[in-house]
Amino acid sequence: MTQHGSKLTQSNATGWAMALPAIVLVATFIILPFFFAFAFSFTNQRLISPNPTEYVGLANYRRLLGFRVITIAPERDADGAPKYPRVRKFTRNNPDFPHLSGMREWFSIPWGEEKIAILSRDVLFLKCLINTAILVLAIVPLQGGGALLLALLINRKLRGINLFRTIYFMPVVISIVVVSLLWRFIYDGDDGLLNNLLAAVTFGAFKPVDWLGNTDTALSAIIAMSSWQGVGFHMVIWLSGLQTISPTLYEVAEISGASKWQTFRYVTWPGLRNTAIVVLIVITMQAFALFVQIDVMTNGEPLDSTQTLVFQAVERGYGKQDISGGSTISVLLFLVVLAISIMQRYLTRQRH
Repeated sequence: MTQHGSKLTQSNATGWAMALPAIVLVATFIILPFFFAFAFSFTNQRLISPNPTEYVGLANYRRLLGFRVITIAPERDADGAPKYPRVRKFTRNNPDFPHLSGMREWFSIPWGEEKIAILSRDVLFLKCLINTAILVLAIVPLQGGGALLLALLINRKLRGINLFRTIYFMPVVISIVVVSLLWRFIYDGDDGLLNNLLAAVTFGAFKPVDWLGNTDTALSAIIAMSSWQGVGFHMVIWLSGLQTISPTLYEVAEISGASKWQTFRYVTWPGLRNTAIVVLIVITMQAFALFVQIDVMTNGEPLDSTQTLVFQAVERGYGKQDISGGSTISVLLFLVVLAISIMQRYLTRQRH
């Protein structure tokens, strides 16, 4: 018994010793910086400043999340036509509306004869929040569904199937910076591959589009590129899940006369439940952390239409030297991702 206990202790010690470098790296570059970011979010810390750091409480969070809704009644001109006053009339040095001081108009919507205006202290942050939400809602189904489809296609014993697996996985092993540069050339508005291809298919009827320079197409272009780039990685995860499903279940389904859709619904998908949880959580976290593609392809332009939370956190923290602002965005992003991951885990749990 003593000898067995000694071997077990020695084995545990060896395991901890081998894991120690990884633990130190994770603690140094992930856990510790997060606690620093959490602490800085309650201060006015700047990267380089002669002024001492001061505790400001929740001021950074109020600045990012603070918004107001006001109703603006029209004023009548000499002809009796309605004319809405500018929002700055309420937000600049107006003693009747001190709580609106420093706010800017995010957007407005008509409501009868009146206009409802949404004001914010940090309009750019809210734009980043909306852009990030759009990216996540688009990339998760496109990348997850595309990867599952590829995994189903190559999960067969066919000649040369390994070649297709390599081709599909190749974008994952290529540097994301290189991939982003290549796609920037593809999306080029003057002589890009995509414009030339569409012009050739339509026999010259297609007019060239500046995909990355147009506010209507820039974010969609990044979504398409990001979804394509990560499909191969998640294809491998789906494929590993498919190969854990017992072939006997498929034989039973075939004998029972089940269609391909019924086989997928009642055999394949239940067997992929745990794999689906992993894939959804990983894709969601990667979509929220999207940065390199935007930095290389658009730098957040045009007109901030491709700004995301991570890009803005880096831009404020290092570009504008506002460490407290960048830290606050990072903490809020962590909380959002954590909440969504918990919700995904709850919705995809095994129900008995």
